[in-house]
Amino acid sequence: MRALVTGGAGFIGSNLCERLLNLGYEVLCMDNFYTGSKNNIREFYDNPAFEVIRHDVGEPFNIEADFIINLACPASVPHYQKDPLKTMKDNVFGIFNVMENARRLNVPVLHTSTSEVYGSPNIHPQPESYNGNVNPASVRSCYDEGKRAAETVMFDYHRRYGTDIKVIRVFNTYGPKMLENDGRVVSNFIVQALKGEHLTVYGDGSQTRSFCYISDLIDGIILFMTDKSGFTGPVNMGNNYEFAVKDFAKLVLSLTGSKSKIKFVELPKDDPVQRNPDLTLAKKALGYNPKIGIEEGLKKTIAYFEGVLKK
Repeated sequence: MRALVTGGAGFIGSNLCERLLNLGYEVLCMDNFYTGSKNNIREFYDNPAFEVIRHDVGEPFNIEADFIINLACPASVPHYQKDPLKTMKDNVFGIFNVMENARRLNVPVLHTSTSEVYGSPNIHPQPESYNGNVNPASVRSCYDEGKRAAETVMFDYHRRYGTDIKVIRVFNTYGPKMLENDGRVVSNFIVQALKGEHLTVYGDGSQTRSFCYISDLIDGIILFMTDKSGFTGPVNMGNNYEFAVKDFAKLVLSLTGSKSKIKFVELPKDDPVQRNPDLTLAKKALGYNPKIGIEEGLKKTIAYFEGVLKK
């Protein structure tokens, strides 16, 4: 079986490529390296089952594969806000190009959407039945609305052409192969703590997040990818253990042994106050159950960033 992973050199994509290779798949890693890193996939170069294709998902492509997993889009706030029009293009033009390639081949597509489709939620935790509270004119909208539009395209291809689709809404995920300058809360806190810098907490830190270790997300992707029931989703995936951000910062300081202090700064506009997945559907439909506790996952991630910073 040959898998095409778009965005395969990114944080989630490179971890997924590794798992697929370990499971015996041939892997085609497509990436334009806008935010993806060659360092994330360099260890696979000598594997004859692995191939890198440099291509932008926003441009049409014709690549043979038995299934497609679409991860191609900048996912952290600094990266997707750097060029918001490109972010929207990656989401909307990109999903059309993915789906046209899949329709030509008549192969399944698993698309990674995001918890950002819920916006700043009025329901907590967020079930898939909740349609969200998204500001279409926000500086975050290029990503939020782009991902919402991509889901629409997926389901219209499914209804019109019968394309086999699977849609995951990914909640905060962390682990090895994150970028040092990723701009997400986990990488920010760990890198700042290891460097002895202040940990930047937005607002008063009472806003909550849930954090999923990367191997638990990859488990869920594989479960869904291999599911033959016809289940399309959308389905939440993440970890529903919820943390106040200021408490999470204190935990990072404790695990790193850092003497850094917490610095409170202004909360960005439209930053969600609460974000936590309702995993009822994922457990029922796929048997999904995250296993890695927050301290275990953070220790592994801290060790990874210690190695990165030494280099």
